[in-house]
Formats: sequence, C-alpha cells, structure tokens
Amino acid sequence: MRINIDHISAFNKEQEDSYIDELDLLKNRFSKKGISIDKIIQKVADFQVAIPSWALGAGGTRFGRFSYGGEPASLEQKLDDIGVLQALTKSAGAVSLHIPWDIPDDVKAIKEVAQSHGIAFDAMNSNTFQDQPDAKETYKFGSLSNTDPAAREYAIQHNKDVIKIGKELGSKSLTVWLADGANFPGQNNFQRALNNTEDSLKSIYKVMPEDWKLFIEYKPYEPNFYSTVIQDWGTSFMLANACGERAYTLVDLGHHLPNTNIEQIVATLMLKGKLGGFHFNDSKYGDDDVTVGSIKPYALFLIFNELVYGMKNNPQNPGLSWMIDASHNTKDPLEDLLQSLEAILIAYIQALLVDQKALSIAQQEHDVVRCQEILQDAYRNDVRPILKAAREKSGAAVNPLQAYRELGVRKELIKERGTKTMATGL
Repeated sequence: MRINIDHISAFNKEQEDSYIDELDLLKNRFSKKGISIDKIIQKVADFQVAIPSWALGAGGTRFGRFSYGGEPASLEQKLDDIGVLQALTKSAGAVSLHIPWDIPDDVKAIKEVAQSHGIAFDAMNSNTFQDQPDAKETYKFGSLSNTDPAAREYAIQHNKDVIKIGKELGSKSLTVWLADGANFPGQNNFQRALNNTEDSLKSIYKVMPEDWKLFIEYKPYEPNFYSTVIQDWGTSFMLANACGERAYTLVDLGHHLPNTNIEQIVATLMLKGKLGGFHFNDSKYGDDDVTVGSIKPYALFLIFNELVYGMKNNPQNPGLSWMIDASHNTKDPLEDLLQSLEAILIAYIQALLVDQKALSIAQQEHDVVRCQEILQDAYRNDVRPILKAAREKSGAAVNPLQAYRELGVRKELIKERGTKTMATGL
C-alpha cells in the first residue's frame, strides 16, 4: 500500500483542528523569552529518525509472538511499510538494516524501492549474538571476545561482510552490539575478554571506509546475567577511543539499570565528542523495549534537553544518528512506531522551548528552585500544535495515527499479504 500526497491533503482538509489558535498563543508567550516558534517548527520538520528493519513485524518475547496480520515477509515489503510511515510523518526517512536478517537479494532493486519512498540507508547492524543455521563457528561463549581465535575471526568477518553490504547500499556507519559475557563467576577472565574485544573492534575499524563511523553499544545485562563485556558507557567510550576518532558510543535508552541518569551520560559524551547516536525506546524494569515516551516521558525530555544543549554548544561532537529500537508484542507495529515518533518529536520540541539563558543564570546563581521551574515550564506545555504545524509544513498528516486508521492501512496490508505472513528478523 502506498499513501500519496492526495491522501494526505484530503485528510488534512477534513481536520477541524484549532491548532492554529493554540499555536499563536505559544508564539506570543515564548516570543517574550526570545524563543522563535517558527524556527522550532523548521527544526522539527527537518528532524529524521531511522526505522529499524526488525521493528515492522509483530515483536515479542522469548515466549511468543502474536501477529497482527499483513506482516512484511520480505525486505521490499519492509521498505514499503517504512514508506507508509514516511508519507504520514515525513520524519521516518531512513532505514537501519540488520544483517543477516535482512540481506538484500538484489541491491540495485532494493535501492530503487527505497528511493521510491524517499528512504535512505542509515547504520548497518551486525549480528553476532546468535548462531545462524549455516554457521561454521559458534557464538555460545562469545563472539568478538571469544577465547577461541577462530570464533573471533568468524565474528570479525561477519562485520566486514556487513560493511560491504552497507557500502553497496550507501550506508555510512556500522553499529556493533555484543551479547558477549558470562552467566557465572569464574566463567570468563574479564581482562582477556576486554582485550580480545578491543583487538577485534580495531580489526573491524581498520577496514571501514574513511567516511564511515563505528557505533559501539553497551548493555548492563542480558543475555548474560553475571557480566557483560561492554556493560556501560564508560567501557564503550574507552573502546571507541582505542579504535579511533571515527568510533563513537551509541546510547540505547533501554540499556541501563533502573534510574540511571542517562541525561548525564549524554552530556558527558557530547562534551568529549564521542556520542554517535541514539536508540529510542522506553522501559520500566530493564530492556523492556516498549513504546518511546510511554513510561518515562519526563526522563525523555531531560535527555533531549541535554541533546539540544550539546548540539548547540559541542561542535566537537558530530551530527547524531537517531533510530527507534522497540519490540511491540501487543500493538500494531506501525501504530507503535507512529506513537514513538510522536513522543520523540514532542520531547524534542519541549527541550527547544527551554529558556537556556535563564537556566544558565539560575544555575550560576545557585537558584535551585528557579532551575526546576524553568525546565518544568517548558515541559508542561502542550506542544502538539507546534508538531502539527511542522507536519503540515513538511507535507505530512497533521495527525498521522488518525490518518493511518482512517485510511485503513492495516486492513489493506492484510488484504495484500494475508494473515499468516511472518516478518523476518525477530
């Protein structure tokens, strides 16, 4: 199914939405603080978030998956689904592929499908956390950290293969997430595991094209529950520094222990010029991978406050790579992604509304109460009128989720693909 500009225009004309009046109120209020709503609208219209190829089918847990029907059974169909998201939001103009789940059979044909939807290829993602059916080596006891040189080399070669595919598609970065670790004390020698990982990452980094970036993820636990080789941002940061100037830390919001101060991590990495990108999701207990902003919207706002500050004040940090990384077990995946995109953009707008000059003065004067009031003054605004204005400016639906339902997208996908299709990947 394809959604064209006529669908969007017809939908927007039918909306009896008074957001213009609400928008004018926001403009009047914040202009007094020297904050231009029109500039924010343009920034939001330009903001793009990559959609991962594995998020377009029914997600799930280790216990089961419950399909909504009409799942994309091929990479081409996944791109078609992202095309729907892009047409509705104009903020989902990139795809992040996971290899070997989504190896293109015909690179030229896949690029043509992507181009027809206005979709670029974001970071490539390697998979050394599970054995494939034809695997010559096993990752049961680790991949890049494995004590067996053959297993390490096998994992290194996989990453090299992913880079090759990415070059053909026009990607410019590689994301490495390792499940390597141990479930029991004494299982691994911590120092040897870390040294092996560093040596392996350096081997991968050396073969990357000069215009590529390496993103190194971290995670405190799971699937190994005693230790993880790259367990926190400091280890990732250290490994990125060891690899070189084009290696960066990647922050996944779910990859933290409960109540971790993620916004401080973000600020530190940007100050050091080593924040490469973000994987957006939300969590209550751990790596829950639920809809962005569904559990901790204020925490998301605080993170974006540091991101906005860093993007303005830390020129040493490169432009960031944004991606949603969620696994939705009970929602229509496309509706979940629409909700996530909404939450991301709302938090971004709220952060752009923070009176940074006033906040800086309050910080210098140690006015703790005023600091809190300034942040919450921005957060407590209903910024959806700004988001709707940005969407209309970019040619998107002012209410993408409502448009998705009124256009009957899922019904059309089921009609086209049936109820028994299963998405590749998860």
